[in-house]
Amino acid sequence: MSQDGKQHCESCGMTVESGPYCQYCTDEDGKLQSFDERFLRMVQFMKRRNDDLSQDEAEAQTLAYMATMPAWRNHPNVVGLKK
Repeated sequence: MSQDGKQHCESCGMTVESGPYCQYCTDEDGKLQSFDERFLRMVQFMKRRNDDLSQDEAEAQTLAYMATMPAWRNHPNVVGLKK
């Protein structure tokens, strides 16, 4: 549970009713999708939210955000981003 008293997806930060992950971050069996799948979808989301972002900027921002999420902070693709 977070400081706001709500439970958030450990993959993307979206508010969830129960469980560690939201419906967008899980597969049909309720398991967390692969890093590559989540990364691709989160980059697409970033670009939809901000048309001015280049692909490289969207990818960099997505990696930086994923590095803060419990599901990904120890993933090899984001470990080097921590300061």
